[in-house]
Parts: sequence; C-alpha cells; structure tokens
Amino acid sequence: MPVEGDDPQHRYFRMDDLPPRLVLTPAAETGLGAIGLEVGNAKELAELVANVEASGTKLRALDDTEARERRITAGVAFDDPAGNPFEAFYGPVLSHRPAVLPTVSAFVTGDQGMGHLIVTAPDGPALFAFYTDVLGFVERNTMRLPGPPAADGTPQFQTMWFLGCNPRHHTLGIMPMPGPPRLIHFMVEGARIDDVGRAIDRADKLDIPVMQTLGRHTNDHMVSFYVLSPDGFPVEFGFDGLRVGPDEPTYEITEGAFWGHKFLNAPKF
Repeated sequence: MPVEGDDPQHRYFRMDDLPPRLVLTPAAETGLGAIGLEVGNAKELAELVANVEASGTKLRALDDTEARERRITAGVAFDDPAGNPFEAFYGPVLSHRPAVLPTVSAFVTGDQGMGHLIVTAPDGPALFAFYTDVLGFVERNTMRLPGPPAADGTPQFQTMWFLGCNPRHHTLGIMPMPGPPRLIHFMVEGARIDDVGRAIDRADKLDIPVMQTLGRHTNDHMVSFYVLSPDGFPVEFGFDGLRVGPDEPTYEITEGAFWGHKFLNAPKF
C-alpha cells in the first residue's frame, strides 16, 4: 500500500497494520540503506545494545528525526562484521488505519516479520557467530556451496546458513561471497496461492524479468517465484512457508527446490 512519508523523494509501502515496512530511497549506487530488526520493548533494546557493544561493534542511537520518519519509539543503527547495515528498534507508532492492499489479499507478517533476506559475507563463520552469539538468531539449516578449489585442485566447499529469529523458518541467510556486502534477495509472503499466481500474471503483463520460475524450496517449503527488480537484484514472492518452533533441529539441504525454480535470467550483483 503506497503511503505518504516525511521525505517526498522516498517511496513508502505498508504491508499490514504497522508503519511502512519497505522504504525506497534515491542513491548514487544500488544497496541496502538498512535492515530493520524489531525487539519487544526498551529493555530488550538495551540488552541488544549491550550485546552489540560487548562484541566490539560500534552503534549509534537514531535521533528524533530518524525515529519520527521510521514511525518508531526509539532505535539504534550498526553494521554487522561484513558491513551489512542494520537498525534495531522497538515501539512502532501505529496509525490505526487498516492497510488497503491493491493487488494482494494479505501478507504473512505479524509474529513472522516482513519476510526474509539473504546477505553476503566474505567471512561466513564470523557472520554466523555474530548473528547467533550476539543477536540471538538460531540456526535453521545449512547448504554446501562450491568454493574456490585448493592449490592442488581438490574441490572445496563453503557453508551457507539460514537463520531464524521468530516462527518463520528463516529470516536471514548468509551467503559466503568475497567483496563488499550485497543483498542477494528479499522475500515477502502472500496469504493465498492465488496471490502468487496473480503476481506471476502481473510480472508477465508488465514485462518484469522472471529470474526463477515457480517452485517449492526444500528448506522452508515456500512455493514461490523470483523477479528481477529495476536495480537487478531478485525479489521472491511466495506462499505456504513453514512455521517452526524454537527447538526445531537444524539440518543440511542438498537441493534448493523439490521442483521448479528454473533459472531464466541472471541477477546483476
């Protein structure tokens, strides 16, 4: 739902009863402005700040203008060890006006948050330790990816992690990749399979490139497809993702999909 915001050059979009969950801002280069993480209250934010500072990571408090623009009570900003930008906050300021979604019956948000996203890190294990030991994420599953071969030509592998912080199967994925931090993709989930089907029809009508065809993932069982945004990174739209409990045991997947998810267009990272 497009809504007005404090900056006329920004684009604000609501998905539910909360303030805008997605904000697009003009910039010289494509990238993430911030990844938002919500905590329950002021005490939980103070505990997160203490954990982040104890890890040696610098953070700053969002000022009153920033908090007002984000429609939150208070928050802090920091970068993870790979340089991915985060903002942790509490107390969304509600408008008490229901979201009117022009094309989707409803989004699956609530206690599962906005969706999930995958970011990169040159040092995957270091980032895994930061998210699990400092921020309190839990490991959901892993996947082995081909890595640079050893000096003698022996094949090497590196681990991709999928992490959760709420009942959604995973909220964050870590993909080992050299270079500066990048957003690999983000996902939002519709409440009905018809939402996905109609989104496929809209993408076709608007000539939006499909990166991966409809398919079902092996880890979160999401039925989804991927399109390429104007900036060239993928956006996943799905349905029927797994809800899991805090004690869900971890596992390794060897395939990305049970069926479908055929690649059609390569992203422009």
